[in-house]
Amino acid sequence: MKTYNHVMITGGGSGLGLGMALRYLKRGCQVSVLDLTMSHESHGLLDVTASVGQTAWQFLSADITDFEQTQASVLAAVDAFGTPDLAINSAGVVINKAFADMEPSEFRRVVDINLNGSYHFAKAVLPTMQPGSRLALVASIAGLTSNYAYAAYGASKFGVVGLATTLRYEYEPQGIHISCVCPPEVKTPMVEKERTDANPVSLELKALAGSLEANSACDQIVAGLDAGRWQIIPGLSGKLTAFGARYLPGPFNAVMLRLIGKALRKHGMHKDTA
Repeated sequence: MKTYNHVMITGGGSGLGLGMALRYLKRGCQVSVLDLTMSHESHGLLDVTASVGQTAWQFLSADITDFEQTQASVLAAVDAFGTPDLAINSAGVVINKAFADMEPSEFRRVVDINLNGSYHFAKAVLPTMQPGSRLALVASIAGLTSNYAYAAYGASKFGVVGLATTLRYEYEPQGIHISCVCPPEVKTPMVEKERTDANPVSLELKALAGSLEANSACDQIVAGLDAGRWQIIPGLSGKLTAFGARYLPGPFNAVMLRLIGKALRKHGMHKDTA
């Protein structure tokens, strides 16, 4: 079990970010949580866990789409707890709509939070990091395979994987390590909200990569970061899906199209092309 002096996490007010923050506090790490807001429940959980780990945490309000605000929060966190040994960008958003139904403003919002936000955080935090430290960007299995009705989310997460890959080339020679986290669907508040109005075909396809409980996903992500892995894909189904998409692209695409056709017919969305 690896111990860090200072862990910085965006999106740490809920979901995967909160789960990771709690785990690092329990180890005795100082944790900076950057997020737009934080519920009283999350605040209480972090307080209790910090007491158990005999350490400290801080909340800094940050809109990840605003570089200057993100940079100011990062520098304030560094002033309080020192340079981060581990920095994790876990802030993100999803809109599950077919391309034809999506407004340009919705597409831009997803890309701005998921991709531009990843860039803003990396741009702000990397100059403060020392050799031996690690930056982790949370992408998604959708950044390797995408999904039906994931035009914005898939595009943004493919971008995050590409950004992390480039950062790996540029910063590993400097001794700063990069990880890219690509989880399948994880049962978080964001996913629960997505399921209330998601495209039904998309939901059918999600079964391919499986769905993980948040605790299991967080445990596997933290273990992957401890081990210094470049790409971290929690869950066996997620790993198999990523393997198929990368090494068997033809058969993988054929399976996807077959499943999509079946789902379209099931939900009465199939268009006769004859």
